[in-house]
Amino acid sequence: MNDEYYMRLALEQADKAKEKNEVPIGAIIVYQDVVIAAGYNMREMSQETLSHAELIAIQEANQKIGSWRLEDCTLYVTLEPCPMCAGAIVQSRIKRVVFGAYDPKAGCAGTLMNLLDENRFNHQVETTGGVLEEVCRERLTSFFKSLRDRKKQ
Repeated sequence: MNDEYYMRLALEQADKAKEKNEVPIGAIIVYQDVVIAAGYNMREMSQETLSHAELIAIQEANQKIGSWRLEDCTLYVTLEPCPMCAGAIVQSRIKRVVFGAYDPKAGCAGTLMNLLDENRFNHQVETTGGVLEEVCRERLTSFFKSLRDRKKQ
């Protein structure tokens, strides 16, 4: 299994969000080559700020492992984490993050800043960006285009 394989699984989660008219962002968490958690964006449905794909997956992984520490886990997410999610990733001690599309408006894994590799924190996260970037970006672009077209009608 490689990063592209797991990113495709995260894209499946993004598709679930899109089916529910949510912004198509998906995440999975892998531990010892096994997917232990998955999540997708649910902010509109839940009307809760914290309903980001990464946070949902982190909570599920915590329950599965029985610990808040996810030290040997890798998080795959279709969009670069925002500041809130980057903070949760650092706090959960996730070892590695792999993301698809870069986020020029809120990306905190290297685009606007890199909270995942901030040496003033007690934990840094290995980061790989741009995995299946075109596919991940297209999911988001087509979703927002469709949304704008609906609003025009």
